Amino acid sequence: MKDLYNCNSGDFIADIKQIIEQSRKQAYVSVNAIMIRLYWLLGKRIVEEEQGGDSRAEYGKFLLTNLANELTAIYGNAYSVRRLREYRQFYVYFSDLEMWQSRVPNLTWTHYRELITVHEKEARNWYMQEASNEMWSVRTLHRNISSQYYYRLLQAQSKEVVIDEMKQITAPLQTDKLEFIKNPVVAEFLGLVNNPQFSETELENAIITHLQKFIMELGKGYAFVARQQHIRTDMGDFFIDLVFYNYILKCFLLIDLKTEQISHQDVGQMDMYIRMYDELKRTEGDNATIGLILCSKTSEDMARYSMLKDNERLFQAKYLTFLPTKEELTNEIEQQKIIFQLQQENK
Repeated sequence: MKDLYNCNSGDFIADIKQIIEQSRKQAYVSVNAIMIRLYWLLGKRIVEEEQGGDSRAEYGKFLLTNLANELTAIYGNAYSVRRLREYRQFYVYFSDLEMWQSRVPNLTWTHYRELITVHEKEARNWYMQEASNEMWSVRTLHRNISSQYYYRLLQAQSKEVVIDEMKQITAPLQTDKLEFIKNPVVAEFLGLVNNPQFSETELENAIITHLQKFIMELGKGYAFVARQQHIRTDMGDFFIDLVFYNYILKCFLLIDLKTEQISHQDVGQMDMYIRMYDELKRTEGDNATIGLILCSKTSEDMARYSMLKDNERLFQAKYLTFLPTKEELTNEIEQQKIIFQLQQENK
């Protein structure tokens, strides 16, 4: 019986996995084609409306703001002003969509989002052709655009050295076969909620879950706003771990959890978050947004020499009256670490 059970089980399981992965990829190809066509049509319609309307810049801004207000209320952040600008730029750069898709049929909408950040036509077309021919992942394309790969290659005496270096550096970015499933853009398009496990470790997820409840139970004027709030920038996708509004302080509180020692990247990222929140979310009567970085180890040098110094809105170990104390937060996080470890042992 044991031999019968194990007979060809490896081949059978491998076949089942292959069927599932192929089906997922086919579904993604279909969704991606519809996304590209939809966003191109939206960009086309926006350009036509702008050309047929008032020629003043104020009209274009008013048009997109009004449209975004209408669409986001129904369909979510995939139709914010920033996204609508992307769709318009997409149409401007790729007005003959059928021709481009026949040349680079394997590129996704997320590839195109990276490509529209390249404003020089020759460079953009080169990146597009290379991404298609070499099967670059979106992260590889993003890295190569950011590092000026095209221009460095043009100026290099030995192009092979530059190419080999690029391939070595981007090799880890090419290994995620399920990258398309994790793409938050697809989840937004389908109206699905992003899975926070795609952007944080299990430990972080466990701590954040309890931290959210802990802060709400403190009282002190907190209202929960969002968890793992997705922010799209020209540098990529970011997720704010927790967002609260405090009606006593009259401001938003953004919390980011780091399971390692604080770094200057963490500080810069939180500084970007609070500036974006001030510009996009803050309303009349609100005070400036506060950012709180919770990390396993703080740094005196970071506080002394980074933008944390003299910044009244960005904290790593300094707390206002209506924020939890350092001791309260430390005890809560350590307690949840112990609980998580015990749960894993029981499993």
